[in-house]
Amino acid sequence: MASSSHRRSRRPERRPERRTGRVPMVTVVAVAAVALVVSLVVAFRPDGGGDGGAGTVKPVAGAEASGSPTAAADTAASASPTPSTASATTSPTAGGTTSPSATPSKSKRPAAKPAAPAAPAARTASGSAPQAGRIQPGTSYQGIATSYDIGNGDGSCSYGPTSDVMTAAMNTADYETSKACGAYVLVRATGGASITVRITNECPAPCQPGQLDLSRQAFAKLAPLSAGRIPITWSLLSPATSDTISIRYKTGSTQYWCGIQAIGHRNPLARLEVRANGSWLALPRTGYNYFLSEQGRGCGGTIRLTDIYGEQLTVEGIAVRPETVQPTRVQFARH
Repeated sequence: MASSSHRRSRRPERRPERRTGRVPMVTVVAVAAVALVVSLVVAFRPDGGGDGGAGTVKPVAGAEASGSPTAAADTAASASPTPSTASATTSPTAGGTTSPSATPSKSKRPAAKPAAPAAPAARTASGSAPQAGRIQPGTSYQGIATSYDIGNGDGSCSYGPTSDVMTAAMNTADYETSKACGAYVLVRATGGASITVRITNECPAPCQPGQLDLSRQAFAKLAPLSAGRIPITWSLLSPATSDTISIRYKTGSTQYWCGIQAIGHRNPLARLEVRANGSWLALPRTGYNYFLSEQGRGCGGTIRLTDIYGEQLTVEGIAVRPETVQPTRVQFARH
């Protein structure tokens, strides 16, 4: 009876040819969680008749490559970085080839936004202004200083004759269609001498970007006139002044066509607008430093001035009186 009962509890013994193929598969796919099952299989193997339930275990195709999921993860992780990132996460092997880093998470880190753009952001914050053009506040420019005879002091900025001799002409590139007109500039020579001049004119070619053509009186405070050309550095100023801004309409201005000019502004002027039909109209700027309303819109109406720092001033009650300098009560803040 014992042998008969034993045979019934071990029914798989009827097909010994299949039992010998399943036992090795159990040992291949066994893991720590089924260690107890493995030990029972070993216990029944002395007579070669039992498989300890191995008949219920189905082999998985490719089960012998149990390490492949990890390898696949490594491959997927190393495929996403850019070429420069991938090279940073590989290491040379004995054969001279490269292999992925043991920790794929490291190769993914450079995929996050790098901190490199912080440098351009720091340069933008250092003295830049919302409406500034080529000439940025807080920036020092290198160039050459030359000199010229300013005559009666008039120039391309159309301010008219003046007794102020501490003036200069700005090179065409930095003149920027009269955007530099009225700007105060601190000029320094290599020897340490410095002066402050106001831009009233344009210096065309052969003047180069960065070059200032100073009045002879201004140049003489930096070096002898016989020097001809000297290296300089210069930067924009926002000077102290008790003057207020004035407005002037160009010769020939009427309610149907007008040119408007601002004079005496502390900071460079970025924009001039007029109030027309319930909205603000920005007027185009000319190289001779007037803002034109070709169709007469806003001529004689409210004017709004914006400096390179973004400050806005509104001026009312300025009638169309050509070639008349009309003072206001406003001035831009000092920076």
